[in-house]
Amino acid sequence: MLNTTRRQALKLLSGAGVTLATKNMFSQTVTSGPFKASLDSLKTWTIPDWFADAKFGIWAHWGPQSAVGDGDWYARNMYVEGTPQYAYHLQRFGPQSKVGYKDLIHLFTASKWDPEHLMDLYAKAGAKYFFSMGVHHDGYDLWNSKYQPRWNSVASGPKRDVVGEWGAAARKRGLRFGVSEHLSNSFEWLAPSHLADTKGPFAGVPYDGQDQAFADLYHDYSKEPKGFARSIAKDAMGRNQAPEWWKQQYFNRVKDLVDQHQPDLLYTDGGIVLGAYGAGTVAELYNVGPTTYDGKPATVYFSKTRTDCVDGHTCVVDHERNVIGEIDPVPWQTDTCIGEWHYKVGVVYKPAKKVIDMLVDIVSKNGNLLLNFPLPASGELDPEELKVLEGITAWIAVNGEAIYATRPWKIYGEGPSTKVVIKASGEEFDPNEGKKPDLGATDMRFTSKGDTLYVFAMGWPQGDLHVASLALVGAQQPSKAVDVRLLGHEQPLQFTHDERGLRVSMPSQPTATAAIGVALRIRFV
Repeated sequence: MLNTTRRQALKLLSGAGVTLATKNMFSQTVTSGPFKASLDSLKTWTIPDWFADAKFGIWAHWGPQSAVGDGDWYARNMYVEGTPQYAYHLQRFGPQSKVGYKDLIHLFTASKWDPEHLMDLYAKAGAKYFFSMGVHHDGYDLWNSKYQPRWNSVASGPKRDVVGEWGAAARKRGLRFGVSEHLSNSFEWLAPSHLADTKGPFAGVPYDGQDQAFADLYHDYSKEPKGFARSIAKDAMGRNQAPEWWKQQYFNRVKDLVDQHQPDLLYTDGGIVLGAYGAGTVAELYNVGPTTYDGKPATVYFSKTRTDCVDGHTCVVDHERNVIGEIDPVPWQTDTCIGEWHYKVGVVYKPAKKVIDMLVDIVSKNGNLLLNFPLPASGELDPEELKVLEGITAWIAVNGEAIYATRPWKIYGEGPSTKVVIKASGEEFDPNEGKKPDLGATDMRFTSKGDTLYVFAMGWPQGDLHVASLALVGAQQPSKAVDVRLLGHEQPLQFTHDERGLRVSMPSQPTATAAIGVALRIRFV
């Protein structure tokens, strides 16, 4: 006999017109269109031009875990004995067997959240697309979810359609709108909530994940073998242990998210997973989302698994907290954050200089930067975050011409930083991301737009600026420069251009944001 949670799920899905298959498994249905739930079908997709032009996006990686204020993966680590978040939870809220994650969702108030105001700030800072969290590994949906009716942001917490309000604010300002889903490994990720303390006064007392009344949040393990939760508790990103009914729920929920909000971009925290279920989510995005003028999909799906995306087909490769060492002829993306992914009180943020160093380096190699500004429970940027955002805004106002709608030049740059070996698989964090020394005036990066070359110097030069890569007899063999100007200054600069390179006499006074970096616009014969 079906338990209550499973019976309710079947009723919900039957009412939504989903055909039941044998053994109570749900049949997968993708909205009709040119794409099917198979990798072969997805290979006909190509990257839309707008994405290659956009270069910079901002992300609100925001949800109930942010409201606790203790950083990433709180909903999992609060149940893992020996972790700092387990100790934090015990001290602040009490034992996990009495106060579980479900009891913290009321902290997610959004009491000062003004998506219209925030989107004004993000658009002014130069973001060309914006991402809302859709659902994290914690299984809490940030829209009016058909398949998670109790644990979503309309039914609980802020009681607002977070995805819908973000999307409306972004589109009103001409920004492309994306959503992120981190759901596919949720079944394993929440396994520790099904355990109990192994020592101390509450040893053996079950955590609330074992309570079937909350199986719709922590997942139903009642049909799994004895000891299942403990056996997979360390397999946080495995995605291999989930039963078929969970994979179907994953597809149904992401399909619901895509159908309701028709995003321009969809980020999955991983790759195209779970076979046809994962391929089906991508097909759904491409079938129901916006199209280009000639009827091709204008939508973009991101995978952190390089082999999913082949030569600009199927999807865009995303390098989480990582960059690549050379120009990729196919557009790609780095996603990172100024602090932690989820809001953490007292964290030290990346300053604007660090962000711009990353942005310029990424764009010079044909990539885009998606940058998370974590929000607290209130939904309002804190004063230190505003400082970072203001620094980015000021620099973009002067130098944005050399960023947007550009393409890589023959090489990405010159200077000391080009000698650093960068390893990036597309699936691994760079442990030194955000910790590298700031780039300086001798670290240069190049972008191009038509016949115009832009040269970034990532600091204010002491004396003339010498660009050795532009030597007339060098490997790049550029044409003769006829006009050189500093963005934000606009008066023609004096220069010499010969077999030793381009040497530019810089203005006596630096531009307002020159300490972060400057950009030259160079035109040739």
